[in-house]
This record gives sequence, C-alpha cells and structure tokens, in this order.
Amino acid sequence: MTSPFDSGPSLAAAGGVLTIDLSALADNWRLLARRAAPAESAGVIKANAYGIGVEPAARALFAAGCRTFFVAQIEEGFRARAALGPGPRIFILNGLQAGADPADYVAHGLSPAIGSPDELARWAPFATRKSAPPCAIHVDTGMSRLGFVSPSELEAALARYERVEGGVGLFMSHFVASEEFDNPLNALQIERFKKARALLPGVPASLANSSALFLKARPFFDLVRPGYALYGGNPILPAPNPMKRVVKLEVRIQQAPSIEPGASVGYNAQWRAKRPTRLAALLAGYADGLPRAAGATDQRRGADVLIAGKRCPLVGRISMDLCVADVSDLPEGAAEAGDFAEILGDEIGVDELGARAGVIGYNVLTSLGARYRRVYVGGPE
Repeated sequence: MTSPFDSGPSLAAAGGVLTIDLSALADNWRLLARRAAPAESAGVIKANAYGIGVEPAARALFAAGCRTFFVAQIEEGFRARAALGPGPRIFILNGLQAGADPADYVAHGLSPAIGSPDELARWAPFATRKSAPPCAIHVDTGMSRLGFVSPSELEAALARYERVEGGVGLFMSHFVASEEFDNPLNALQIERFKKARALLPGVPASLANSSALFLKARPFFDLVRPGYALYGGNPILPAPNPMKRVVKLEVRIQQAPSIEPGASVGYNAQWRAKRPTRLAALLAGYADGLPRAAGATDQRRGADVLIAGKRCPLVGRISMDLCVADVSDLPEGAAEAGDFAEILGDEIGVDELGARAGVIGYNVLTSLGARYRRVYVGGPE
C-alpha cells in the first residue's frame, strides 16, 4: 500500500530506497510525552523534520496528540501551517527572521521566538493586534547564539515595549550540553533560566530538548521540545537507545568487481586490498547524504553496511554518487548487481554511521538525499 507522501524516483529508477516509519515517529513522541508529563511535549520539525519531511512528520505527530510545533525558519513555518491547518501552535526558533516581514508571521499564525531588542521593536507594532499569535521570548543562558544576552537587557526591552508582555506565550532558552549529563553547565543554565523567567511570571516556560528529558534535574517546566530523539536518534549516548528506529536506507549494488592484493579503492588510493578482495559498488554517495569519510582507509576503520544479513565494511573514500563495500567474507553470489545493501536500519543506526564517519547522527539524518525513493509506512493518510 502506497502513501500519499511517497516521493522521488520510481522504485525501478532509484538507486536506493529510504523507508520512513511514521508509526515509530509517533511512538517516540508518545514515549517522551509520558516522560515529560505533566509538562506538554512539543514536536520539533525543523530542517525538513530532520530530513524525513515536514508534512508527513507534522501530520503523524498531530495524529499522535502533539499540538505545539517548532521550526527554525519562516519558510518551514509556512509548510508546517499548510500541513497542520489553523489549530496547532507553531514557533519559529530563529526568531523574527532578518529580512522577513512580521506581517507574514501574523498572516500564517506563526509565533517568532523574539531574542533581541531589535526583534522586539520590529514585533511590537504587530503584537497588539488581535490576530497576532503569542510570541516567545528567548533568553540566552549559555549558548551565545540567539536570545536576549542578559536579564537586564530583556527587562529594559520589555519596559520600553510593555504592551508586548500580554502577547507573550512562551519563555524559552536552549541547553549547551544536555547530552553530557554530568556537565556543570546544565545546573548553571537551569538557575540562570529560573532567574530570568521571574521577569515574566505566569508565562509558560520551555528549556528541555531531547537529551534534557533524561537529566535527573527534570528541567521540564511547562513545555519540552524534543527533536532528534523523535526521529530515532539516541539522546543518551553511550547508553542503549530508548527510541524506535524511524529511517531505513537500502541501496542497490551496481557492480561486484574483484581486485588483487595491493589494488586501491576510491579517490586518492586511501585504502588498499590486503588480500584477493570482492567488492560491491553501491548506488549512493555524498550527494545522497553519505558522509565522505564513511569509508575505511589504511589507517582507520570506516562504517559498515549490511548485505545478506552480514556486516561488510565500506572501503575507500565515498564518491559523489557511489560507495564501495568489501564483501569478501560473504558466500559467493551473496552480493550481486541489483541486490540491496542496508546502510541504515535496526542494526546500524544514524548514531553509529555518524560516529564511524566523524560526524554526528544529526548530520546523517538531515543530509538524506533527494535521489532515493522515499516510502512512508504506518502514518496517517
């Protein structure tokens, strides 16, 4: 059964198939929502819902019970609003975007996360309109990226535009290192956040991202904002992943050559065969989102793929359109042209692939390419 969200080339024409399990996405949200209760659990669907698609992800999360969403940029907000309709709240994490018209936020019911006096000045004339959605106020508690840089700066800005206070729907900040459970910055940020929050008593507050949902301090406040964990990323590395797998990537074998000892594979001859070697050339490369350093060199191990149920190492540099696996340990005939290699799945997840390639799992997820056939299973129609 096909999904209306399926996209990309046909199965016959695609070099790979990316299967996205929307039921697993919904189950991951429910798990985190139960963990956060009685705080509300939102859904972060920025960066094209971490690579799986804003529209299907938004609708699957809404069907699961999610009513508050976060994106990064206004264009993502337009897509989310079109997918979700007029009811759910949609916050724009990057704030009142440079170059954007505040009227567009109002027209589409998008709530900017205001993070500077200049943004507040731009938003103030719109904030008092009955049609304007409540904004968020973003304070910086340690990231030094976005947000009011100090409580005093925020206090002065609010005093200047005091009428805006009635239109604030959320007070928020962002953790620096919540995945490092013992990092003293976590406790410091929580305290800074509590002090700054006193400037807007009664306004719902939000600080926790995916990993912060597992901190002993339980800094959940009124709303948590899971993102990466929803999509199957491990929020508690190096502990076992409590989340369900959402993405599966299978790529076709194009050719299965054999080489002699000493022959090299890939650009710049970074890997050489140490024995008679059988290879499988796979129809995916860095243009499809595979990290260029995922293949082994003579000096270091790379990532594995699963072929015929057995791990096989990627060898040599990843090319733009191809990668190569060493299939010498498979039985003869187990890796032929047209067969599939599993790059991501139940055994090899985004965190492992990222670690083997020197990047984070977030990078793997958000880089999944457009040339795959995308197949959605388990979600609402």
